[in-house]
Amino acid sequence: MGSDAAHIVWDWNGTLFHDIDAVMGATNAAFAEIGLAPITLETYRELYCVPVPKFYERLIGRLPSDAEWLVMDAAFHRHYRLHRVRCGLAEGAQALLAQWQSAGHSQSILSLYMHEELVPLVRDFGIEAHFIRVDGRTGPSGGTKAEHMVRHLAAMAGAGVDPGRAVVIGDALDDAVAAQHVGAHAVLYTGGSHSRAALEAESGGAPVVDTLAEAVEVAGGLVR
Repeated sequence: MGSDAAHIVWDWNGTLFHDIDAVMGATNAAFAEIGLAPITLETYRELYCVPVPKFYERLIGRLPSDAEWLVMDAAFHRHYRLHRVRCGLAEGAQALLAQWQSAGHSQSILSLYMHEELVPLVRDFGIEAHFIRVDGRTGPSGGTKAEHMVRHLAAMAGAGVDPGRAVVIGDALDDAVAAQHVGAHAVLYTGGSHSRAALEAESGGAPVVDTLAEAVEVAGGLVR
């Protein structure tokens, strides 16, 4: 493993896994269950934020009650499982992962997707061997990635992963916040949950890119 190179911490949903169509389908199906009108992809990308209850507040004008949140969250995940089967890896992702590993560099996945569903999905795509660690969410949904990033990097300290040489590649502003929380770098990708304008407005200076190939190239340049 090249200790002088960047360690890439990949986000999953909306980054390596191109699932925005499933997310939109599940979001609107869940909204319909509780009598809310559907939203467009453009509205989603302009308003999306983490934690997700805040996103719902932006959409409906108030925070959902605890009971409403449980119903909305369960409905979303139920519909997402149905829609995700039509989704695949982002364009060029498999080759990029293999190339980064072949160059002697390390990479991992940190996602807010449920760990027990994330790991088999990564394995089914035949890419599990490219990562030194795959971590999904093990607690309740509705939180932020920053609280998981500390544990993720600490678990890889024995493999020589230094937070200062880590680069988070993700599609959400929450990825940049999580990176900043641990002293890592971030590269934000426009193929998922946010528009370019939304990312650039609140990226905190993190580079914003339109392809994963560009994200990897930029990530390599952030750590010298």
